Amino acid sequence: MKKSLFILLFGIFSSFTMMAQNTIIKGSVKDAVSLEPIPDVTITIEETQQSTLTDGLGEFIFSSNVPLGEQVLRISKLGYETKRYPIVVNEGGTVNITDMTLDIDVTTDADLFTITLSDDELNDDTSGADNISGLLSSSLDIFQRTAAFEFSSSFFKVRGLDSENGSVLINGIEMNKLYNGRPQWNNWGGLNDMMRNQELTSGLTPSAYNFGGILGTSNINTRASSYRKGGRVTFSSSNRSYTNRAMASYASGLTEDGWSFAFMIGRRWGDEGFQDATLYDSNSFFASIEKKINDKHSINFTSIYAPNRRGKSSPNTQEVYDLKGIKYNEYWGNLDGEQRNSRIKEVEEPIFMLNHYWDISSKTRINTNVGYQFGKQGNSRLDNSGGANPSPAYYQKLPSYFLSDTDGPDYSGAYQAEQEFINDGQIDWERIIDANVTNNINDINAAYALYEDRVDDTQLTVNSILTTEINENIIINGSVNYKNLKSENFGEVIDILGSSVGLLNVDAFDGFQYDNQNPDRLVSEGDKYRYNYNLYADVISGYAQGQFKYNKVDFYLSANITNTTYQREGLWEHSRFDGTQGPESYGKGEELSFTGVGTKAGFTYKISGKHLIDVNGGYVTRAPNIRNTYSNSRENHNIVRNITEEKATSFDASYIFRSPIVKGKITGFYTKIEDANEVGFYFADGLSGGDDIEDNETSAFVQEVLQGIDKKHIGVELGIEAQVTPTIKLKGAASIGQYTYDNNPNLYLTSASFESEDGSIDFGQANLKDYKLAGGPQRAASVGFEYRDPDYWWFGATANFFSNAYIDVNALTRTENFYLDSDGLPINDYDEELATELLKQEKISDYMVVNLVGGKSWKVGDYYISLFASVGNLLDEVYKTGGFEQGRNANYRELRDDNANGTPKFGPKYWYGRGTNYFVNLNLRF
Repeated sequence: MKKSLFILLFGIFSSFTMMAQNTIIKGSVKDAVSLEPIPDVTITIEETQQSTLTDGLGEFIFSSNVPLGEQVLRISKLGYETKRYPIVVNEGGTVNITDMTLDIDVTTDADLFTITLSDDELNDDTSGADNISGLLSSSLDIFQRTAAFEFSSSFFKVRGLDSENGSVLINGIEMNKLYNGRPQWNNWGGLNDMMRNQELTSGLTPSAYNFGGILGTSNINTRASSYRKGGRVTFSSSNRSYTNRAMASYASGLTEDGWSFAFMIGRRWGDEGFQDATLYDSNSFFASIEKKINDKHSINFTSIYAPNRRGKSSPNTQEVYDLKGIKYNEYWGNLDGEQRNSRIKEVEEPIFMLNHYWDISSKTRINTNVGYQFGKQGNSRLDNSGGANPSPAYYQKLPSYFLSDTDGPDYSGAYQAEQEFINDGQIDWERIIDANVTNNINDINAAYALYEDRVDDTQLTVNSILTTEINENIIINGSVNYKNLKSENFGEVIDILGSSVGLLNVDAFDGFQYDNQNPDRLVSEGDKYRYNYNLYADVISGYAQGQFKYNKVDFYLSANITNTTYQREGLWEHSRFDGTQGPESYGKGEELSFTGVGTKAGFTYKISGKHLIDVNGGYVTRAPNIRNTYSNSRENHNIVRNITEEKATSFDASYIFRSPIVKGKITGFYTKIEDANEVGFYFADGLSGGDDIEDNETSAFVQEVLQGIDKKHIGVELGIEAQVTPTIKLKGAASIGQYTYDNNPNLYLTSASFESEDGSIDFGQANLKDYKLAGGPQRAASVGFEYRDPDYWWFGATANFFSNAYIDVNALTRTENFYLDSDGLPINDYDEELATELLKQEKISDYMVVNLVGGKSWKVGDYYISLFASVGNLLDEVYKTGGFEQGRNANYRELRDDNANGTPKFGPKYWYGRGTNYFVNLNLRF
């Protein structure tokens, strides 16, 4: 297939080839201080936007379609200050500019702010953060830089899309997790110096490495020879996620015998960040070794090991924030005079890569890569299977519970609860341990324990990437990729908190056996608990792409195909799902297979060197991620009903203006996602399931499955910057979007409590069409300036405005369950006008955040000393960044009664942004 597609592309487009011109521009680029050649510098002819990269010797050449007359060469590379060189090109002549120099950009340490956000907060299901700041941090586009540096602290999503829609690669190997499609930034956190060499394509624009997602591709290059020779020692202080950081890195450059080395170690630590008791403990190690065998072959080995532990912070209701402030975190309490957080996320997944670079000719190269990653992710939590809920913010411990007493407000109880919560309001570890010790006396199993949800993944990735230049106008890219994943999933007891008897491996809510073949088993520290199963995945994919570049127009065509298979293997048999009635849980389930195809195309029309039009469009089908494929993989083999590939249609069009003083870009975009699935977990009250619920109760622990979701994303992006004087730059950016549900998907719940054959209840359509998608502000704008003094110091300030953010709605309350009683008949006291008000989606208040950044560098002999500092939220603005409706009130009557006194027991939970915060970075470069 790959060969046929290559021949087809060559045949169709060979007619576009042009004869090379005799006019030539060539030259070389060196570091201004060391005079070492700089590879991978982008050289651009501004009038035509033709560009090329310097080779390993820092050299470049333009030999075709070279424009005549007065021209300007723009020379740029991440980490260096961009320069512009005027030249004059005569027909048939050669312009030779050797030893052009680039100065180190003293402001590059600003990316530490961005990487800190990506590394510390992305992919934490309890933080509400799902930005793609790290994906964008290498971009030179003003809008994308603003989204990375200024918008990401408000969890702004570019085009309203989750990070699973962008591909993150290291050395051509995709790092997005198969479980949820998102990159796990913690896997390489704290390695900033080694992660700077990035190549970014935005949106659907073509990448040389893969087909990419609809948000683009970021490839991080860790090839040892690509690093600037020298070392760096860094120390940082902050009050955001960690309090201290120390790093040291060194790169040898290419030695005479063809070896290159790059090493780095780092540590980040702190007892707590901005939120209470959010400990941080992380170490980072990096090594890259390359051997240049000859002019055609090089082999590079990279190892990355970044184990990290950090304490999580809780989302809270407004009642809790009003009593305890925005730094409050319910997950911790004091034990023996020290803070102990019950929710710890631990990631330890080393990465090893072997990369072979083969330059078949000056125009064709193949990059073959093998990646192997293994290790664990753990998320701890308290188990109270034999005792009362230990959460200090449990609804029965708050004033609202007493004020909503069915016999009338209990003001005395409310006041007592308020004072106890204000004065303490943290986990009582001593009471928990005392309860277990008391149980020991009576030979009763543990009432409480600390356990973690564990995922131990082993993944092998192999791919081969081809790039060939057919002629001066045509470049062909292609790749073949294979991934194999084994994911072990289980709960593990990590502390039985004073118990000497052990913890009973039985569902305390329903009485079901988690391990039916070993009933009533007592488990202790280090034992598996609650669930135990494996997930397997195989992914085979390939893509081919043709890029065509001419004087007035550049265009591309790209296509890919992917086959994905999933299978679940239950290592324990859940007694509710033993196969006698309904689904099974033990052994291997059905092997699922999905076929994804994608095609995209686009063009750039160069009206002139200053004015360009860029248009991209694509259609992609893809397998659902593992998380949204199984309705409850912890308990059984059940897959989401009517599951199929997700579809995404995307289009954008941009006008780009570039002059020596002003650069600007305005983009209109449209994305439609269809047939998506979402699986959520919560405790629901007020269910109208009737006889399908065990003992005809109206509450249960449930898995909510939204099936066949359509979403629409439409909007405009704008970025502009003006170099008004040699030292002052003005900049601005804005995004105006509307991101909504575009249909009414089907909703059903599954639960071990349900007595239906397959353990589910169908609630029909969830009326979600035109509700706003949650996940950060849908409108954002930034204005600011930057001053760079010739004496190597600089500072800048921005004001950032955010609006149209919405909390996530509870889909179950938008089904027929909302107006049906537990007997399945309509609620007799239903008030339609009040119901409309109760179902209105909450809009988060608009807010403004002011940020300051600045830095200074000194050259002392052969050394550089740089200081960078940033202050976030200078005015200490208090603002919500997101939230969600709780699922406890599932019908009209319960939601009405809970909202009657203005302080609901089960009101929405929110996340707040940080108040005034800082980041200071000092480094020595040699």
